[in-house]
Amino acid sequence: QNAKQELFAQVEPDDLQRFGLIPELVGRMPVTVHLNDLDEDALVRILQEPKNALVKQYEKMFELEGIGLRFDPDAIRAIAKKTLTRDTGARGLRSIIEATMRDIMFEIPSRDDVREVVITPECIEDDVPPLLVLQAEERAMEA
Repeated sequence: QNAKQELFAQVEPDDLQRFGLIPELVGRMPVTVHLNDLDEDALVRILQEPKNALVKQYEKMFELEGIGLRFDPDAIRAIAKKTLTRDTGARGLRSIIEATMRDIMFEIPSRDDVREVVITPECIEDDVPPLLVLQAEERAMEA
């Protein structure tokens, strides 16, 4: 794998032409760069660190409904692992979160007893509904 990445890092415009790209197209690419595959840690960082990270976007959506949203750290890692198995790169992160959140996002606005939604690793790995922390009881129960 490392040898393959090292070779890709050394690709020159002539190599692209020998590969079959027409010179007119190669000439329109003034800079060629090699991108390394994302690993699990990189995907976790993408989920959490940017200003508009996916996790932050979903937390904000729930906050607008007056409900907290918490991703267990192991759930975030499970999302990254599932994305790696699908080999979809960072674009695949949203589809995994969306599949997990879809039902609860439709259910939550009609409920006034939910204080917080907790996404666990089981939600990602086994399609288990998220945990709901209720206002009155403040105890976790399954949706």
